[in-house]
Amino acid sequence: MILTTTNTIEGRRITAYHGIVVGEAIMGANIVRDFFASVTDVIGGRSGAYEGKLKDARDEAMAEIEDRAAQIGANAVVGVDLDYEVVGDSMLMVSVSGTAVTIE
Repeated sequence: MILTTTNTIEGRRITAYHGIVVGEAIMGANIVRDFFASVTDVIGGRSGAYEGKLKDARDEAMAEIEDRAAQIGANAVVGVDLDYEVVGDSMLMVSVSGTAVTIE
């Protein structure tokens, strides 16, 4: 399965459009991780705890659109868009959408 942010895939022809597919993942961060992330923010540096959570959520949402595209007969997803949101005090949401297509 090819997933791309572009609307076409160079060297491949889109032969069918199957519709929009969407994947969402919401991950909670625990209070200990939140505390250490806030310490990192105060003293500077990257927050590995949140980066890991974002990666997990992104991977889960991407896998979800891949599965949904395959279920409707697609072998690629074009125009993939990723959105990140904070929900509540410590929930991280990743939403991924794109158009499921058949390519040859």
